[in-house]
Amino acid sequence: MNSHETHAKAARPSACGGVIYVDATHMGRAVTGIERISAELFSQQALSPLPVRPVGPPMKGTAGLVAGQYVSLPARLARDPGAIALCPGFPPSLVLSRFGARVIPYIHDLFLLTRRADLSARARLYMAPAFRHAVRRLPRFFVNSRSTANELARFARADAQIHLYRPRVRNVFGLNDAGRAGRSAPGGVLRLVALGTLEPRKNLLAAAEIIAALRGKGFARARLDIIGREGWGGVAGALRGREGVVLHGYQPEEAIRRIMHSADAFITTSHDEGLGLPLLEAQYAGLPVIAPDAPVFREVLQSGGVFINPARPGDAAERIAAVLSGADAAARFAEEARANISLWNARAEADRSAIIALLARLSAAAGAREAGLC
Repeated sequence: MNSHETHAKAARPSACGGVIYVDATHMGRAVTGIERISAELFSQQALSPLPVRPVGPPMKGTAGLVAGQYVSLPARLARDPGAIALCPGFPPSLVLSRFGARVIPYIHDLFLLTRRADLSARARLYMAPAFRHAVRRLPRFFVNSRSTANELARFARADAQIHLYRPRVRNVFGLNDAGRAGRSAPGGVLRLVALGTLEPRKNLLAAAEIIAALRGKGFARARLDIIGREGWGGVAGALRGREGVVLHGYQPEEAIRRIMHSADAFITTSHDEGLGLPLLEAQYAGLPVIAPDAPVFREVLQSGGVFINPARPGDAAERIAAVLSGADAAARFAEEARANISLWNARAEADRSAIIALLARLSAAAGAREAGLC
């Protein structure tokens, strides 16, 4: 029997196991990090051999999402007392959270609690109250990083159980680091690339200020390529027309690959992230990754990061220039990127095995309680 067969046998729930419903009411609306993670970590294939059943919206649009979260999912748990619900996207609704230990949210970040001023109107009015209620009352959570786990522990009940379920880093843009190691240090042209929705939390204005500072420190043609759709908060308008800043908007995979391969480094200046998956994805191109000096970014990037303070663009520019101008910088960062991706994915696979085993136990226990046997 091979290791996969052994794992499958150990995780297979007993005949008493309950169904595991997955909230998919948010799927199909947009392709963002949350949708990608939901599909990769909570699909029937990802959680095989568990009895997973996705629950989509009963109708199109926002009305379908609300109806799914407030009616469809609670109705299924009410009809099947042995069932469990996983919520990998939007927070569980106020009604769904009433089912307590039978509901397990996946926490991507704590911004709905900690950065209210950066939220869209829909997030403030619909998502934040449900999230606050779930975090304070539910007894079990899955999280995407140790940093998210530590922050969640500040708000959750004292006896809450928090389980790591890190996503694998996939080469979603078809990147490669061929030739990266032999790349010479950048001269007057230094190209940085950022990826994400143009909204306040991403703090892209700080990245633009760093480009301006670099232009005054020997990189006269420093450039920032920003890939991502326009969001809220007037960020796109504030960036448009800035010297050295190019807004590409939403781009297909081929265009993203071309821009990433031509870049000298990837940059994020976010106020905070729960994980920052694009940083890891950029490492498939062997890119150095510039990020704020904060716990989550050090957790994700290890030694493959160039850590800065985005609030001090002059200092950040000096740090970037010093690190990227080194004769062996490209080769070193390409090697560290490959090692970091390999290490991260090994840990993610271990998380997946542990989560499947945990859900098998919870499912069997819930089914046994319902059946009154086993």
